[in-house]
Amino acid sequence: MSSESYDQLAIFAVVARERSFTRAAAKLGMSQPALSRAMRQLEERLGIRLLARTTRSVSPTEAGQRLLQVVAPRFEEIDSELALLGEFRDKPAGRLRITAGEHAATTVLQPALAKLLPGHPDLHVEVIVDYGLTDIVAEGYDAGVRLGEQVARDMIAVRIGPEIRMAVVGSPGYFARHPRPGSPRDLVRHNCITIRLPTYGGIFPWEFAKKGEELKVRVEGQLVFNNIAMRLDAALAGLGLAYMPEDLVQKLVTKGRLIRVLADWCPPFPGYHLYYPSRRQASAAFTLFRDALRYTG
Repeated sequence: MSSESYDQLAIFAVVARERSFTRAAAKLGMSQPALSRAMRQLEERLGIRLLARTTRSVSPTEAGQRLLQVVAPRFEEIDSELALLGEFRDKPAGRLRITAGEHAATTVLQPALAKLLPGHPDLHVEVIVDYGLTDIVAEGYDAGVRLGEQVARDMIAVRIGPEIRMAVVGSPGYFARHPRPGSPRDLVRHNCITIRLPTYGGIFPWEFAKKGEELKVRVEGQLVFNNIAMRLDAALAGLGLAYMPEDLVQKLVTKGRLIRVLADWCPPFPGYHLYYPSRRQASAAFTLFRDALRYTG
């Protein structure tokens, strides 16, 4: 059935219930000529008279009454379901799928969700840790988390975290056997604990900057991991130097379990952003989630 036929049946149901073209037109926000034309087209399409008209009143014929008994409950059911969908729009409920890297998931998403979820039992969030630059539209995600400089221009980006600094660290035992590097170029002579990221198509280069000079050092070593925890454990065990987010190693440096080097070569850079398609119709659940993550520092 065409959309025009659906519209005409809906109009017929209102006219038949109101028993007045004037009241039906006012209720539907239509002109009376447009309403009369729709009814005439419906009757012509069905080949049967549905409404008995006089100069003062309108009422359904026997056929019209039978049709009204069939279609009216259906439209009421549709209206009821649409109202329920409206509740989903207005109520923070449903399931959200988010993709993020490990560091963002543990340092930004988890703390925010720990505060948000207890007060909203109908909200469910699935976080998938993925180091690749995931196509969130193609993969069916509601949003993703990336560093600000990695967000595509066709996406809406909301800042959800502070600036980030990286830190090169090693254990006291490692530096008892190896000299401290004075420049990032010295790292090629060190046993570095590297990370393989699909984003870069291979081993992640360590990035440095100082006084306008930028360096990308392709370090090498005996160990390659694709997660943070194993890199940190290896550094603590004295197996090499690790290039880690500063916030994850600061306490260990303060306690003397790790030694930081090349700090003056590690300036801050834009932190994490939540990104999602600009054409997205935000649900109440997504709006709540986004606002809970928004960084205000």
